Amino acid sequence: QVHLVESGGGLVQSGGSLRLSCAASGSIFSINAMGWYRQAPGKQRELVATIAPSGRTNYADSVKGRFTISRDNAKNTVYLQMNSLKPEDTAVYYCNAEVRSPGSYAYIKYWGQGTQVTVSS
Repeated sequence: QVHLVESGGGLVQSGGSLRLSCAASGSIFSINAMGWYRQAPGKQRELVATIAPSGRTNYADSVKGRFTISRDNAKNTVYLQMNSLKPEDTAVYYCNAEVRSPGSYAYIKYWGQGTQVTVSS
């Protein structure tokens, strides 16, 4: 079993910053892509950013230039630095990771439990 635990959410004023962390633990042989998604009330979950093991990144247009995704492969951890936050960034943020467990040849996508980010105007 694999667990993803997020931390770092909270309440911040518009223009402020937050840093989210997500640590993967459990039965892990290797991790492929890691990423962050978010879901606002009444909306579908949407991609925020992803990062490959090589460090190659991909961002939603709405966060480009404001958010930075990074990872520490030795710690099986992914981060999301969020700057210049706007009220429309308010959502529950979920991390995910594509994990290959020992003895398996398949990568399975796991999700964290989510962390609330609220940006006040």
